[in-house]
Amino acid sequence: MDTQRILVVDDEKNIRATLQQTLEAAGYGIATAVNGEDCLSLVAESRFHLILLDLKLPGMGGIQVLEKLREKGDRTPVIIITAYGTIESAVDAMKLGAIDYLRKPFSPEQIRDIVKKVLARRDLKAAELRNYADLVEYAKRCINEQDLNGARDYLQKALAADSSRAEAFNLLGVVFELSGNRVEAQKRYRAAIALDATYDPAHKNLKRTAELHYTLDGIDIGPGESETEKA
Repeated sequence: MDTQRILVVDDEKNIRATLQQTLEAAGYGIATAVNGEDCLSLVAESRFHLILLDLKLPGMGGIQVLEKLREKGDRTPVIIITAYGTIESAVDAMKLGAIDYLRKPFSPEQIRDIVKKVLARRDLKAAELRNYADLVEYAKRCINEQDLNGARDYLQKALAADSSRAEAFNLLGVVFELSGNRVEAQKRYRAAIALDATYDPAHKNLKRTAELHYTLDGIDIGPGESETEKA
């Protein structure tokens, strides 16, 4: 099997070094870029299986880089690296298919786990999906590829397989949100929280949509947050 190649884009030398050392030790081939312009040049010259992209870069920001990649038809999976997440950037990144985040500070284990999970999605085959976990991961792949209809279908299949877990409801909320239906998105986020009050992603998504709703329409739902995700 060919070595899987990953491009790390971050202007902080220590972050680049940590990611490079951790991922090379795990057997991946690593290239690095210090800004958006370098990233686009490297992608034009070589094929990568995954890009780790810092949200806050000098000059051209991470969202701008992602937009330019998508405009060129590049569908390489992207993990956003951030310590500066905002409502607007989260929504913009999701619209461009980037739903995976690596938040600073992070550990080598967190780096390896998220990279392994995202890369594994490309090997999933629709005809071979056998369980809830596979259906959810395939739906994430559809979101990465900006195929929202496909993502919705596979999440519905996941819920048919197991309607007692929060993740599929939360992702279905993301799909509705990206489709412009915030009311239906909030229903799914609330359904996820009702199943598991400790499921942090649904709390954060509901809070974000509530804050956007407040900004536009003067309504504040005010959900809480927690940290433990259901296994």
